[in-house]
Amino acid sequence: MENLLFILRILLVAIFGVAGFAKLYDLNGSKKAMQSFGVPEGVAFAAGLTLPILEIAIAISLVFVQTSWFGAIGAAGLLGIFIVGMLWQWSQGNAPDCHCFGQVHSEPVSPKSIIRNAVFIIPAIILILAGRANQGLNLFDSNINNSTESTMQIIIGLAVIGLLAAVVYFLKQISEQQVQIMRRIEILEFTANDGTKEVEREDVSSPAEGLPIGTPSPIFELPDINNKVVTIKDLLTRKKSTMLFFVSPTCNPCGALLPEIEQWQNELKDKLNFVFISNGGAKENADKLGGTTLKKILLQKDREVAELFGAKWTPTVVLVNSEGRIASRVAAGDSAIRELVEKIKATEEEILFVPHDEHSKLGQELPEFSLEDVSGKAITPKDLVGKPILLTYWSTGCGWCQRMLEDLRDWDKTKGQDEPNLIVVSSGDAERHKDMNLQSTILLDNEFVVSKSLGMSGTPSAVLINENGKVISEVAVGSSQIWALVGKKEKEKTNETA
Repeated sequence: MENLLFILRILLVAIFGVAGFAKLYDLNGSKKAMQSFGVPEGVAFAAGLTLPILEIAIAISLVFVQTSWFGAIGAAGLLGIFIVGMLWQWSQGNAPDCHCFGQVHSEPVSPKSIIRNAVFIIPAIILILAGRANQGLNLFDSNINNSTESTMQIIIGLAVIGLLAAVVYFLKQISEQQVQIMRRIEILEFTANDGTKEVEREDVSSPAEGLPIGTPSPIFELPDINNKVVTIKDLLTRKKSTMLFFVSPTCNPCGALLPEIEQWQNELKDKLNFVFISNGGAKENADKLGGTTLKKILLQKDREVAELFGAKWTPTVVLVNSEGRIASRVAAGDSAIRELVEKIKATEEEILFVPHDEHSKLGQELPEFSLEDVSGKAITPKDLVGKPILLTYWSTGCGWCQRMLEDLRDWDKTKGQDEPNLIVVSSGDAERHKDMNLQSTILLDNEFVVSKSLGMSGTPSAVLINENGKVISEVAVGSSQIWALVGKKEKEKTNETA
């Protein structure tokens, strides 16, 4: 029995010693882990420093039979706190990185990590039940007569000390190597994108493609790494936008950007929710993208959700505001993502949208005008406000307009009360426009007053106007983007030409 209790003590010494020293070599990671478990930022560093010191103290106390019973109580108490905290986070659908063994081994909270701690607590409980006076062989007892037992104690003690020394040494080496690797990856990414070398990618299109700002977010539901189903509605938070990161566990630039993402997550926690949308298995995503801060990682089967948002590359970011509308252009690549984040940092109020350029009409009032409809009735902006409007710029001589006309008629007849009114702005002969057979208003703007003031230079194109007469979307060009503005998908056409 003494040998068994001695082995259990040495096992706990190794566990708590490695955990403590590993955390000391990564205090920044320990701080972030504390924050991800809900510790306030102001005391997170102190808590992240206190925990490894306490673990090392427990390990030292378990070495000596005189103090090992108290060490076992401390070990059981600490592991119990870990288990309760993990169970709470897991029950809430969260998966913060436990940072259990610092840079030696860290993983998001999961049933596996909870069970592991439950197994670790068993030796501590056995030592507690054995009693203060019965803690096994004394490693430093000079009165032991059995030379075999004495030799075994010395060998095991030296092995544990050697193990801890090796762990400390390799932790330092691993930490330095990780820093160098991350720096090299960033340099490679920078030189690969500085314009001196053309990179061909057959599987992607232009990174500027994506949904216009103001478009309702595509509807989706995906499992997270704990297999809990999450929808876009679950991600929306009052007065906070959601930053969707389209990533992959095999994407090296995603991993290189991870430390910056975690820094942004801490800086912008009052403005933004951070969500990763990836593919592949839960474990590989947790290992590659889990980092040291709490993250919500959703898993696609392939790239089905990325395609809905027009995210062709990884890493790519799309911002969705609290109203569930697209709030930014697609930001593809580390430079574009950093630029988007800087714009968000400079915004003090709630982020409804991040304009792409200084010429954006987002947030402006519908310009003053007086135009006649096809029946000769004069219409002004005052006649249109009170309900959201899909204002479409049209031309009867535009082949692409004609191609979407049938679908536009169908929507005009069947759209619900909660969908925007349709206003068509065009030019030319009134009789020809009557032949479009639309129930909605068609305004004739032969001087292009409205289209120019809203930055609409091509047909078909459209913008959304809210019930107060303010522009709430970018100009959507082409039928697919126009339908996206009203939350619909373009119908596929076959055997047709524009």
